[in-house]
Amino acid sequence: MSDTRRPIPFLTDALVFPPAETAGGEGLVAAGGDLRPDRLRLAYRSGIFPWFNEDALILWWSPDPRMVLFPGELRVSKSMRRLLNSGVFQVTKNRDFEAVIRACAAVPRPGQEGTWITEGMIAAYLELHRSGDAVSYEVWENDRLVGGLYGVDLGHVFCGESMFAHVSNASKAGFIHMVQDVEAAGYAMVDCQVYTPHLESLGAREIPRSEFLQILRQGAVS
Repeated sequence: MSDTRRPIPFLTDALVFPPAETAGGEGLVAAGGDLRPDRLRLAYRSGIFPWFNEDALILWWSPDPRMVLFPGELRVSKSMRRLLNSGVFQVTKNRDFEAVIRACAAVPRPGQEGTWITEGMIAAYLELHRSGDAVSYEVWENDRLVGGLYGVDLGHVFCGESMFAHVSNASKAGFIHMVQDVEAAGYAMVDCQVYTPHLESLGAREIPRSEFLQILRQGAVS
């Protein structure tokens, strides 16, 4: 991603972000700073997330529109329900966060060269995981890790970061399990960040950033 329409604020050591509403046309809020846990927590609470290439400056984003899933709108096909009910997959939570994030980093993505999940990112989110702010869902088949996802848990919003699958439908199984978990806990929404057909097929949709930020700040659907 790039955004050349305005000067990009550069972060210093101060623990502060420009308002998400000041993002440029492609959603770029700021550049620079670091990935220390306090900054990451502030970013997610502010509707901002890091996304940058290896060996590049840290970039912070808040796109408009924002892709989200309201838990009650989760869409599970009949064939997927049959698969989930078959017991082929077993889903766990926080059993192996590091294996999940490393698998997400290693899985090739269409149109992407390399990965944005750098060693620095892995270290940062492992620290968030140890403090209870980042969680993982693991999908197993015959005791082999075949899919999963991880994200940041704000207590009323789950901010999805990345998911992977080594076998068909494994990531869907983990995602569905996560959404069912957060729905049972009364969460307002799942932040999916940007549009993909895969997420749309599961019931996610785009909403204006202003609506996303209102829900994020209030902790409830307006």
